[in-house]
Amino acid sequence: MDQPSGRSFMQVLCEKYSPENFPYRRGPGMGVHVPATPQGSPMKDRLNLPSVLVLNSCGITCAGDENEIAAFCAHVFELDLSDNKLEDWHEVSKIVSNVPHLEFLNLSSNPLSLSVLERSCAGSFAGVRKLVLNNSKASWETVHTILQELPDLEELFLCLNDYETVSCSPVCCQSLKLLHITDNNLQDWTEIRKLGIMFPSLDTLILANNNLTTIEESEDSLARLFPNLRSINLHKSAGLHCWEDIDKLNSFPKLEEVKLLGIPLLQSYTTEERRKLLIARLPSITKLNGSIVADGEREDSERFFIRYYMEFPEEEVPFRYHELVTKYGKLEPLAVVDLRPQSSAKVEVHFQDKVEEMSIRLDQTVAELKKHLKTVVQLSTSNMLLFYLDQEAPFGPEEMKYSSRVLHSYGIRDGDKIYVEPRMK
Repeated sequence: MDQPSGRSFMQVLCEKYSPENFPYRRGPGMGVHVPATPQGSPMKDRLNLPSVLVLNSCGITCAGDENEIAAFCAHVFELDLSDNKLEDWHEVSKIVSNVPHLEFLNLSSNPLSLSVLERSCAGSFAGVRKLVLNNSKASWETVHTILQELPDLEELFLCLNDYETVSCSPVCCQSLKLLHITDNNLQDWTEIRKLGIMFPSLDTLILANNNLTTIEESEDSLARLFPNLRSINLHKSAGLHCWEDIDKLNSFPKLEEVKLLGIPLLQSYTTEERRKLLIARLPSITKLNGSIVADGEREDSERFFIRYYMEFPEEEVPFRYHELVTKYGKLEPLAVVDLRPQSSAKVEVHFQDKVEEMSIRLDQTVAELKKHLKTVVQLSTSNMLLFYLDQEAPFGPEEMKYSSRVLHSYGIRDGDKIYVEPRMK
């Protein structure tokens, strides 16, 4: 049988990891010595080969000599073959079957949809625990074959594969803990529920950029479908448009971490409102959008939630509001405190036996106030002493000595008094 045209895995391996290109480094698994065969091998007798091989974007189309792969890759446990030109699963199988300790395999952006994966080929992947098939356009039939032959598969990446639907596997994959299936077009929740059927032990489900619509599922059904789900990522799920969809997440019995950015439902709220309302609605989560939810933040958020909904009509108040009122009681609205400095104040100006009520600007200085009072008290500014009396101060009037001091720094309020006296000569 003729070898496919193009560069082979072994050809690229020898080029990249030759002593000239990849100097020898001490350490376990860093240097692999292979004695020359009697016929004389065309390749060098030693490659400085690490246990993690990165051979992405190298134009690989085929495996090459399988005996040489076995000789050089016995210690390899991670292999990155992304963005190559592998289109035949048989060639991939030749590589993988000769890497006996392989646990991580990245086949992203290889045109593997052009061939059918047979179970005999998939059997060579049996030891793989993490498999990346992003942008490979792998069919669901291929995925099913892989699931049947990889009993220890824990993490599966199926991003950018143009999936609009999910095809259920004839058997469940009990080992899978993480499914990364972002940037597809899975809009209908009926497709997502199939993932729960296929992967009952799923711990982490990453669904970002799928335009997911409303979660149409009963609470009991969600709990049965995803009994072990601890983390879910729903970033940019454009179809989630009501709070009831968020409330449904409480149906996952072990859920602790949620990611919910770029959702239209939340866009009209401020960043603070968005986070507090989500925390209050999701009582079991310990991490939101990557940030830990501390106990103090949870209590603040739940109290905020009560106050946020306390003026809403009864028919618009969510059930969570009543749960939190039972927990904290009915709270008083927070007082609105204006922290801006007061711009003016009405004060009593006392001079000799006269009292005149005046409105004065508090952004002016003592010198400017004296100029303003000059016509009122008939004294020159140089002959004028001012004393300020805070109506609540226990220590009597305070002389306003410094001409450049701004009035609001005295804390002047409506009803306070200013006494004017002539300077004694």
